[in-house]
Amino acid sequence: MEIYNNNRDQEAYKMAQQKVKKLKNFYVHLIVYTLVNSFIFFSKYAKLEAHENFFTFDNFSTAFFWGIGIVAHAFSVFVPHFAFGKDWEDRKVNEYMNKGTNDKWE
Repeated sequence: MEIYNNNRDQEAYKMAQQKVKKLKNFYVHLIVYTLVNSFIFFSKYAKLEAHENFFTFDNFSTAFFWGIGIVAHAFSVFVPHFAFGKDWEDRKVNEYMNKGTNDKWE
């Protein structure tokens, strides 16, 4: 019984490590997004003529499209089971394991 608990603890530890790594990668992505877009906004604002409008799509296009990627990344980190429901992966693994060794995937 102790071996089972030890394996389960190791598996839980690995899953926790993966979640922390995903979270860290998201925060790094968000920081880079903020820094790069701040630089772009500042440089475009500095080159702005007196009669020009700063609020054009050209000035915000990078932030807009990259922002779509940030939202997708956030969904993958904070809502991992959005499409398949909670514990979907575990149920599918158990289903395939219970089918037996005679079944081929190909």
